[in-house]
Amino acid sequence: MGKKIVVLTGSPRKNGNSFAMTESFINAAKEKGYEVTRFDTAFMNIGGCHACETCYKSGKACSYDDDFNKIAPVILESDAVVFTMPVYWYSIPAQIKAAIDKIFSLVVGGKDIAGKECALIACCEEDDMTVLDGVRIPVERTAAFNKWKMAGSVLIPGVLNIGDINKTDGCVKARELADKLFK
Repeated sequence: MGKKIVVLTGSPRKNGNSFAMTESFINAAKEKGYEVTRFDTAFMNIGGCHACETCYKSGKACSYDDDFNKIAPVILESDAVVFTMPVYWYSIPAQIKAAIDKIFSLVVGGKDIAGKECALIACCEEDDMTVLDGVRIPVERTAAFNKWKMAGSVLIPGVLNIGDINKTDGCVKARELADKLFK
């Protein structure tokens, strides 16, 4: 069986630009024989971390039983974690941020998550590439903290309206990102 990838999306817009790039990435990854599991965090019930540090004391990643407990075991089993999202107010959308914050439960719970690969697919409305720093830097720091190899990022500025991504090379770059994993 091929490598396992978990994809966490952060957009509430199912036909949006980050979703289009996500689909391109997933299709390419599956063509390479990778097993892909996708979680659309905007449509899940994931609360913020309560910093209670009772992770795994109830047998589940988070003592506050929400949908992150569906994601956690998949992250543990995966060889790569891919985050996809638009920039919201110069930062990570709340829905996926809650899931990223709860990855801390794996650390507190003593789970060995080191050695995975990580990638980022993101886009923003503005043409200024530095706007994407609000998602790029936290994801890169998350990867470094967890001892994950950052395999690559696809960062596309200047896309607001549904379909704008088709005027860029974003979907092509997202497909190519699948080639950068596990090298």
